[in-house]
Amino acid sequence: MATTSEFRNGLCIEFNNDLFKIVEFQHVKPGKGAAFVRTRLKNLKTGKVIPNTFDAGARIDIARVERRPYQFLYKDENGYNFMNTENFDQISVDQDLIDGYQFMKEGQLVEMMVHADTETPLTCELPAFVELEITYTEPGFRGDTASNTLKKATVETGAIVQVPLFIDEGTKIRVDTRTGDYFERVK
Repeated sequence: MATTSEFRNGLCIEFNNDLFKIVEFQHVKPGKGAAFVRTRLKNLKTGKVIPNTFDAGARIDIARVERRPYQFLYKDENGYNFMNTENFDQISVDQDLIDGYQFMKEGQLVEMMVHADTETPLTCELPAFVELEITYTEPGFRGDTASNTLKKATVETGAIVQVPLFIDEGTKIRVDTRTGDYFERVK
């Protein structure tokens, strides 16, 4: 058991018989009345973010969550298959648990949050940036550089990314997996 004084962003708690991650919190001490903590909680199973208010000093259950390294192997009808890089156990994960799944290629290293008590995967996070090769894009027109113009490009995973006009097929680029935006060209 813990109290609201131990809240921090990213902390996983058990609330209403479900697992939630604290997205943000704010301790409020009004001039009149008791202090309270206003939070936004993300349900780790559904991904829905809900607001909730706790009384200051209220007791909460902290969930034991571990971050483990996994490697993406392949996708089939059961979902996305991963291998634990420490003990080589394989698991299948639903697409809803993976942030930025469209940028994941075979062999990609990811970090998975696993509930330590039940051994169930909660979320799967890709690295902040991945390097992908452009497989198709329209050719850019010479001299069309008056403004920061972008064009659509398909990367090797099948995802579509907006890139600058000077990027051609076969070019390797770095993509931000959190936003899906082009970051830079890889040399």
